[in-house]
Amino acid sequence: MSTTNRGRLFVASCVALIVTAMSFAIRGDIMGALEVEFSLTKEQLGTIASTAFWGFTLAMVIGGPLCDVLGMQRLVWFAFAGHLAGILITIFADGFWMLFAGTLSIGIANGFVEAACNPLIATVYPEEKTKKLNHFHVWFPGGIVIGGLGCFALSQLDMSWQWKMGLMLVPLAGYAAMFLGQAFPVTERVASGVSMGRMFRECLRPLFIVMILSMLLTASTELGPGQWIPNILTFTAGVSGILVLCWINGLMAVGRGLAGPIVHKLSPPGVLLVSAVLAGGGLFLLSLANSPATAFGAATVFAVGVCYFWPTMLGFVAERLPKTGALGLSAMGGAGMLAVSLTLPVMGAVYDKNTGAAIAEPYTIEQLRQSAPGTPEGAAWAEAQAAGGAETLKYVAALPVVLVVVFGAIYLRDRAAGGYKAERLGPVEG
Repeated sequence: MSTTNRGRLFVASCVALIVTAMSFAIRGDIMGALEVEFSLTKEQLGTIASTAFWGFTLAMVIGGPLCDVLGMQRLVWFAFAGHLAGILITIFADGFWMLFAGTLSIGIANGFVEAACNPLIATVYPEEKTKKLNHFHVWFPGGIVIGGLGCFALSQLDMSWQWKMGLMLVPLAGYAAMFLGQAFPVTERVASGVSMGRMFRECLRPLFIVMILSMLLTASTELGPGQWIPNILTFTAGVSGILVLCWINGLMAVGRGLAGPIVHKLSPPGVLLVSAVLAGGGLFLLSLANSPATAFGAATVFAVGVCYFWPTMLGFVAERLPKTGALGLSAMGGAGMLAVSLTLPVMGAVYDKNTGAAIAEPYTIEQLRQSAPGTPEGAAWAEAQAAGGAETLKYVAALPVVLVVVFGAIYLRDRAAGGYKAERLGPVEG
């Protein structure tokens, strides 16, 4: 494969990931507008948002095992069709079920992007998988920043949420044009002669199972709060939550761009261990934030913590368990998104419960939900949502504690065995 073709495939993959990421930022920004326009509860909002995650998982379940059969190119075009349909369905939605369907379509498309592009990058950059997967995943937080700032600008222009959804059509056209007419390689597993049966057996190894279970927690820690932070911090810290989300993801993009020397210095398990400590601390600090300064300070700690989770988890599997192939990478991504699909409605229900518990008599949550800003009822509703949101973030902050134990054990085991060692597949690997 030529360097030019390899580079174009990499850039096109990054633009496709930007669309995926923008969907997260835009959804986070418009949740309040959807709640008001369609009279939705926060649990219903959480259900709609979670649809994107289990739709992602569905695509990974299909795309992972069949990546070598269908080809990475077909998966990319499935992603394009899903993104286009989902954006249009959401823009013209008339209630809960159309929002549900549109979000599901976008989620499936996002899953096909990951199912195709992760093994594509691991294949065309076999000598530096973790580094290039981190560079690829720069554009997840990068895309969230692009989407978030776009939403903020349109809000200043008093544009509707439908215009915000339409922002994704620009990079959608971009990645379609860049992938058009390009030759795709076979995956590294196929090129190395590893059989399909061997790939499935490798996914039953204890280390892989540990990483799958850990992915449930890393993804829930990173992506679950991200969907609620714009909503919560608006009440708790009196700051534009979407700007805090942009700050978090801007720092993540910078951090992933610098991943090479950091991963080399600490090793992937070391990076994951430090990340878990900082992510837990950052979430707890976010739950205490009550001003713009404390919100941005806590967000900085959280951003550094979750920055390397997703790409380093994938890089660890690609380097230490390469015979798991596209199935292994897809299973990791699918497990992560499945976990978040469960986390979001749980967070929504916990948020509703904590908000209700914070409401003082004589008000009820049903009365205050319809209150107008600037009224005594509106002030009581904002205060209750601030208290409920803070308690909800504390609830999620417990997840990284488990990860500290798991990643600490892997890191110490590697040190005892002489350090981290990546496995390379040869051209006749069986």
